[in-house]
Amino acid sequence: MRRYRTIGLFIILAGAWGSAFMAIKAGLPYIPPVLFAALRYDIAGILMLGYALAQTDQPVPQTQSGWASVGAGAILIFAGYHALLFIGETDPAVTSAAAAVIVSLSPMLTTGFARVFLPTERLTLVGFFGVVLGLIGVIVLSSPDLQNIVAGGAVAKLLIFAAATAFALGSVLTRRLDANLPIETMEAWSMLGGAALMHGVSLLLGESFTAIEWTTEAILALAYLAVVASALGFLIYFRLLEQLGAIEINLVSYVAPIFAALAGWIFLSEIPTIATVIGFIIIFIGFTLLKRDAIRDELPQIRQALN
Repeated sequence: MRRYRTIGLFIILAGAWGSAFMAIKAGLPYIPPVLFAALRYDIAGILMLGYALAQTDQPVPQTQSGWASVGAGAILIFAGYHALLFIGETDPAVTSAAAAVIVSLSPMLTTGFARVFLPTERLTLVGFFGVVLGLIGVIVLSSPDLQNIVAGGAVAKLLIFAAATAFALGSVLTRRLDANLPIETMEAWSMLGGAALMHGVSLLLGESFTAIEWTTEAILALAYLAVVASALGFLIYFRLLEQLGAIEINLVSYVAPIFAALAGWIFLSEIPTIATVIGFIIIFIGFTLLKRDAIRDELPQIRQALN
């Protein structure tokens, strides 16, 4: 039953983070980008701190390693990733497809960092081929214009690559530090720390609260990102990080575009293309290679249930 629960949580996380692209797109016309990300984690951090106070006996880190884990999450996973990503995506030369391809390098980067910091989580050759297939599937799914990926917006694309690098490194370091800190506590303080850092960056960039247009669309987008994609999403993420390890959980960046495409089809009437279907299939094959042992172990139980 635990395996099925893990699979279910992974799918929920992919759905929450995949559909978040729509909410970001909806809110950016009304809220400056880094300020938007900071406000998102102000709300999510306060919600998670309240949850930590109610559900844990350690709502505040008590050790140096605990605060080190919080610092890694705040600087790399929350502030570093989101500030760099949002700034990079403001460049008109960076299409959403190009950004998706760059961000999807995260599992590859995680694999590299894991070889240095988490030697027990190294992939086999077949597993690494599965990761590469997943990346190819995301590229096909996104149907990017190859000229747009290579040409134009070089600085912005480097910023997005740096964002993916920050997220990958943050995932590995929080796993390595293993501070024995309740997930709720680690998440709450990392979010609040990341939000504080992004408010500082926002001020340096000259962003202002007076520039915000509090439309219904902006409020709904902020609420969805703060509650569903952030508070709930990262609660699931850090829980799965403990169970699956840094490499496997970051494969969510391969599955999230599938939900982004489905959400666009349902809510924005964006009809999936042949490339979308082919991308789904390639990603599925990559996952099958990565989880081949678990699938092999599960097949006899499925056959028994059917008989």
